Amino acid sequence: MTSVSHSSSASFSSPLSPIAAAMVPHPPLIIPQIGRGMEQQISATVQAYHQAMRRIAAEKPDTVIVLSPHSVMYADYFHISPGSGAEGNFRQFHAPQVRLRASYDTEFVSQLCRTADKVNIPAGPLGERDKQLDHGTMIPLWFLNRFYTDYRIVRIGLSGLSFSQHYRLGQCIRETAQRLGRKIAVIGSGDLSHKLSPEGPYGFKEEGPEYDRRIMDVMGTGDFGRLFDFSEDFCEKAAECGHRSFLIMAGVLDRLRVQAERLSYEGPFGVGYGICVYRAEGPAMERNFLEQYEAGILREADYRRQNEDAFVRLARQTVEAYVRTGGRPPIPKGLPEEMYTEQAGVFVSLKKEGRLRGCIGTISPVTGSIAEEIIENAVSASTRDPRFPAVSPQELDHLVYSVDVLGKPEEISSPKELDVTRYGVIVTKGHRRGLLLPNLEGVDSVEDQISIAKRKAGIPESAQDVLLERFEVVRHF
Repeated sequence: MTSVSHSSSASFSSPLSPIAAAMVPHPPLIIPQIGRGMEQQISATVQAYHQAMRRIAAEKPDTVIVLSPHSVMYADYFHISPGSGAEGNFRQFHAPQVRLRASYDTEFVSQLCRTADKVNIPAGPLGERDKQLDHGTMIPLWFLNRFYTDYRIVRIGLSGLSFSQHYRLGQCIRETAQRLGRKIAVIGSGDLSHKLSPEGPYGFKEEGPEYDRRIMDVMGTGDFGRLFDFSEDFCEKAAECGHRSFLIMAGVLDRLRVQAERLSYEGPFGVGYGICVYRAEGPAMERNFLEQYEAGILREADYRRQNEDAFVRLARQTVEAYVRTGGRPPIPKGLPEEMYTEQAGVFVSLKKEGRLRGCIGTISPVTGSIAEEIIENAVSASTRDPRFPAVSPQELDHLVYSVDVLGKPEEISSPKELDVTRYGVIVTKGHRRGLLLPNLEGVDSVEDQISIAKRKAGIPESAQDVLLERFEVVRHF
C-alpha cells in the first residue's frame, strides 16, 4: 500500500466523511455467465475486483458516483443520467438473464448541475440517447452488489473536453457531496490500452504497453498530477479507455490525503485491466494538482513569449487584441523585411492543453503581405473556426501558437512523391479542395495524410481521380 499522507496547516473545508474510490476495468467476460470459463484467465482481476468492492462496501456510501466511458458521450458536454433510475442487461454479450437496476440520486444530480454551472463546466441531464445502463456501469455494480446494495448512483459520461475540465468536474462532485452531506464512493470505470498484442482484437502499438506501465505507476501511487503528463495523441495511439474517468476521480480527491493501493494488472487478451483502490481522509493542500498544472502552463506561456519569433508574436498579439477589444491591431514596425514585402499563404494554429483550439489559413495569399496574412488568419483562427467557439479572454494565457508560411504548391503524379514530415498535401476533385499541413502529430503515413485531406474537402475516401499537390512550409512556433 502506498500512503500519500502529507499534512498542511492551511485552512481547508474537509469532507464530512472518508471518500472511497476505485479504478476498475469493465471486460464483459469477467461476468461468469458471459465469460463461461474465460474469466479464469484473468483470475487476478476477478479477485482484485472483489477486494476493491469489499473496500467500498465497508464504507457504506450513500451515493456511488460511476464514471463510465460507455455512457452517453459528447464532445463538449458531460452527460449526467436523468430520471429516478435505469435498468440494464448483458443482452449484447449473449447473457440477457444478467440484469441490474440502479436508483439515481436525483438530489445529487440537481445540485451537481448547479455547482458545475457556477464554474462554467457544461454538464447536465440533457441529450440522453439510451436510458439503459451501459456495461461500463453495470460491471462494477455487479461486483459491488455482492457486498452492498443500500446506495443510489450518479452515472456520468465522459466528454471530448480537456483533461483539466474532467478534473474540475471531479472537484464539483466533491463540493456537491459536501453541500448535501453525502458519504460517497467514486468508481472510475475504464480499461487501459487496447493495443497490447498483435494477437489481440485491436492489434499492437508500442504506445499500448507504455501507456499501461505509466498509468499503473501513476494510479498505483496516487500521484494524480502526472495524469496531465499524458498527451492526448499518446492516449489515442494507445487506444486507452479510462483516462478521463481517472481524471474525474482524481478531481474528487483533490487536496486530500490519500491511501493508494495497486491490487492487480493483467492484459492477456490484448487489453489492459488495472485495479487500484483509494481511501481519502483529511486535507493535504499540497495535493492541489490542477492548480500546479495550470501554474506550469502559465510558466510555459511566459517562456514562450520571451522566445517567440516575430511571426508567432504577431499572431499572438493579434488574437489578444481582437479577443479583448474586437479590433485588429495595425501592422507593427520592426518586423523582418520579408513580412512586409513578400506574399504567401499562411496558416495560424492555436492549441490549448495540447489540443487544437483553432486553425485557419490560406493556400494562396489573399492580402498584400505575409504580415497582413497572419493578422487576418489569426483573427479567423480565434473567432471563426466553425469547429470551435470563439476564444474567450480567460483562455488567452493558455494558448500555444504556430504559424506556417506555405511555399508554392506543385502538382505531383503519385503519392510516392509525398513525405509526411516534409510536404503538406492538397487534394482536389472538382470544386472541392482539402489541405493538410506536414509534420502533424498523429499523422504518421502518406495514406493518413491524403485520407484526412479528402475528409476535410468532403471528397469520398474511395475517390481515385483526384489532383494531388504538395508544398513545403516554414513553421514558426
